[in-house]
Formats: sequence, structure tokens, C-alpha cells
Amino acid sequence: MERNDAKKPYALILAGGSGTRLWPLSREEMPKQFLALCGDSRTLLQRTALRLLSFTDKDRLRVVASGKWKALVSHQLLAVGMDSGFIIEEPEGRNTAPAIALGMARLLASGASPDDTVIVCPSDHLIKSEENFAAAMETATRAASAGNIVTFGIKPTNPDTGFGYIKTSRAGDQWFHVDEFVEKPDAENARKYVESGRYYWNGGIFCFRLSDMLRAFEAHFPEGEAIASADSERVALNFLAAPKLSIDYAVMEKADGIVCVPLDAGWSDVGSWDSVYDNSPKNGSENAVSGNVCLSGGGNNLVVGCERLICGVDLDSMIVVDTPDALFISPKGSSQKLRGVVQELKASGRTEVAESPTSARPWGTYRVLSKGDRQKIKKIEVAPGKRLSLQYHVHRSEHWIVVKGTALVTIRGHGEGASAEETFVHEGESVFVPKGKLHRLENPGKIPLEIIEVQIGEYVGEDDIERVEDDFSRAGQTG
Repeated sequence: MERNDAKKPYALILAGGSGTRLWPLSREEMPKQFLALCGDSRTLLQRTALRLLSFTDKDRLRVVASGKWKALVSHQLLAVGMDSGFIIEEPEGRNTAPAIALGMARLLASGASPDDTVIVCPSDHLIKSEENFAAAMETATRAASAGNIVTFGIKPTNPDTGFGYIKTSRAGDQWFHVDEFVEKPDAENARKYVESGRYYWNGGIFCFRLSDMLRAFEAHFPEGEAIASADSERVALNFLAAPKLSIDYAVMEKADGIVCVPLDAGWSDVGSWDSVYDNSPKNGSENAVSGNVCLSGGGNNLVVGCERLICGVDLDSMIVVDTPDALFISPKGSSQKLRGVVQELKASGRTEVAESPTSARPWGTYRVLSKGDRQKIKKIEVAPGKRLSLQYHVHRSEHWIVVKGTALVTIRGHGEGASAEETFVHEGESVFVPKGKLHRLENPGKIPLEIIEVQIGEYVGEDDIERVEDDFSRAGQTG
């Protein structure tokens, strides 16, 4: 879609949330927007960003995310060519209305005009037809330029009771007036809605001019207007003072001039493993398979493998999802019950609900390979030019073995004047970090540094980290 640069819309991607509907692949530390699903090697967040970049520029795209996701967002979008500085950090999660207001404040502060158009998208949805999506965005920007606040209505494919609906009036060829937003209906009403042709699923995608949303905030959600129009020093304070409301409840259900642009682009919120199966490529036996998997006989299965080999014989209509520390098995059609199972696991204190085997940090990533009562083994990757904090551990010692690259290791005692020993550790070499000693790991090279870390001690939790100095403003924080 060709545009004059001055008229290209801004785009805000909302990357909050910590759902576990796709457990054990998704965790509280690894929500689904950071997962690669449905036969694509790119994550849902990466696909969302690339989709939006087909009709706007990198310097007009921002991601609104909690600080706890900052490292993950940065790693994933840098991998698809985004530049630094695209993250708008929420002080804490407060739902979509304050998040959108925060995004608007940062856009205005960075040079956006009140007459500029903004597209707001969730980060964790699947769109199959990029062409149809782009066409709907073109229609929406024209509708927004005419003074409307636009919501996108997903053309229903079935009378689903899991979505909210948008009731429209057929008052236009390309966009329709919104009569009302309807909560999730029962099965009978959902059937009537779909048959009428006037109802659409509410997909949580919006388009508006900044000035129009500012006026809507002022009329219906003054706390949002206080965020969006505040000077840079008060934005965070006003954000924290705002109630936790969705943009639908705060504005869309109350404001005038709301229109709906239909979106028929193979949309899915990928809200269950059954949905993942429906949206994944399949082989001749209607199996959707990824990873190290071998199936004989049977069909209609979703099997998501990890590293170990999964073999199945005569499986029929099953869901199998394997990760390094948990395995989920269910008949198709029952994966919606997973939420209750995860709640039970969380109530019993199972760490597998929250902790992900692979975690991102500002300096790189790590993966837990093995864990016991007094030991933990990790594979750590440090990006070129990055270094971990200067830190010490109260309860454990560490042994580092370099697998790839060269590490610069600093070990020193506490207190002023304490001597420091700096050592270059090459591939195949190792170094021991005693309990209680200040230490730092750095990658001085131009290729990723990979090490194996063996932790031994009476406690090997992630919160046994006392930071003294840090390049990422985490000094004094534990964990």
C-alpha cells in the first residue's frame, strides 16, 4: 500500500498480558505473543510488527509493554530489523485504556500531531491474509480521517460464545455505524447474531486520530486524557492513578462516532490448543506436527515437540505438547479445560506454571537444562558487547564452561580497594565463582557468547542475586 510518508499512520502494539491458555508452552514468564505458533518460525509479536510495517515506518511503530517484558520485546523485534527505542514501558499493567493513553502521550511527546492517525493492535493475534488486513487498514485510516473512531469487526465463521460481538447498522459501503457492543452471548443468541449478518466479533483492533481519541477520553475517561496530555514528568504518575479499564468499557461503549470496518483476513486470537490446530498447516493425515515427531497411523492430531523424540502410533484427534519440564496431553475439544488445570497447578505451588525453561534478559538469554534441590544447570547466551551485572550470591557457587566465543570474567572481593581479577576464558575453558564473591560475565567479542553454568548450593532460586552495578538500571534489585 503506497502512502505519502507524512500521512503514514502511527501504530501501537499492545504487548501486555500473561495468559497461560497455551500452557505448557506459554507461561507467566512467556506469554503467547512471544511464541512461534501455527507453522511459522516467527513469533506472534514479530508477525504483528512486520504486518504493520507493510504500511507504516519503523520510526512510527511503538510497542506498549510492561517492564517485565522489555527484554523479550527487544530481543524479538531487534531480530526482525527493528531499531532500539520502540518500547513504551508501562509502570505496571493497568488494562488497555490506560495503555493506549500512555502510548498516545509518548507519540505526542516524540513529534506526532493531534491530526495524525494511530492504529492499535494486540500483539498475540493471528492474521492469515496480509493483503485483506492491509486493505482493511486503508479503509480504517480513511474512516478515521473523517473524524470517526474505528473498531474492526471480525467476520464470524461460527456462533462462538467466547467472543464479544459488535452490532452494526448497514449505513455505508465500507464501514458501518456501531449500534452497541454486546458481551459474550449464550449459544442461541450467538447463532442469531451470526445469521443476522449485522454482528461481528470484537477483535480489539482500533484506528483513530489522536485528537478524536483525546476528546473521547475527556468526555468518558478523563483519567486517560490526563495521561495522554500530561507533560513527560507526570505521565507515569497519572498512569498509576488511572483505574484498570479496557478501552471498550472506558470509551468505545460510550462515545459517539464509533464505526466498524469489517475484517475478513483469517483472524484468530489463538486462544486454545484446538485453535492452534485449526490454524496450523497439516499433512495428508490431517496431523499438525512440529518439532522432533514421528507418527504412524491415526490422524487429526496436534503434536508440538521440543528436543526429545516423540513417537505416536494410531493416535486420533489428540493434542500433545512437549516442553523440557512439562508434557500436556488431551483429546481435541477438551483443551479449553486447561485453564482449570493450570489454576490447580498454581494453587499447589508448581513452578512450571510461572517459570519458563527459556528466559530473556537485557544482555541475552538463558535456558534451564536441569534442576534439582541443590543444583541447577543453565545454557547462557550473552549478546556481543553485553555484560551481566556485577553481582554475588549468598547461597550458591557457580562453575562456568565456555562453549562458544570468549568470556571476560571479573571476580573480586567486597569493599573499597578489594582486588579484582579479570580473566579471558576461551572455548573449552572454565572458571569457578565462589559463593559470596562479586563477579561479572562479559562478552567482549563480535559473536554470541555461549556458556554452560553449573550452580551448586543450598538454594538455587533466581532471586539469589544481589546486584551491585548494572548496565540496565537493576542495581539493588534481586532476581
